[in-house]
Amino acid sequence: MRTHIIQIHPVTRYNWEQALEISLLENQKHLVPSITEGLAYAYIKPWDEALDPYVLQIEEQVIGFFYLSYTPESLDNYWIGGFQIDKAFQGQGMGKRALRAIIDFLTDKHPLCHVLSLTVERDNHIAQHLYTSMSFVSENLTNSDDEIIYRLRIR
Repeated sequence: MRTHIIQIHPVTRYNWEQALEISLLENQKHLVPSITEGLAYAYIKPWDEALDPYVLQIEEQVIGFFYLSYTPESLDNYWIGGFQIDKAFQGQGMGKRALRAIIDFLTDKHPLCHVLSLTVERDNHIAQHLYTSMSFVSENLTNSDDEIIYRLRIR
């Protein structure tokens, strides 16, 4: 079987509808912001920093979504948010492959970035395992929503 490369593309007027079709399992919906919320964040910018939404694709098929929230030119204020893989592509190693693609994308597009961070709901053990398997480290810190903060040193 041929392994297809996961590509990352900005959400645009051409692919936003495909992004909105991403669907999660019912027990996952409370664990991550919806695509609609992620796109609203990109427009509203609630954290007073840059926020760029992206789709994850294999060939022409949108398989996932995430946004990158960051302070341009900073060394350590880069956050992945809203990361999700469509339920049709879960259980196939796509989460790990997508996360690797995101890390590679970030190191290419933001060469000053040294630390990448993200948060995880306390009861999202599958995501916690994914992130630790990719060398993210929890320092047992939480954000204001009581989500666990994970960090990855990339340089």
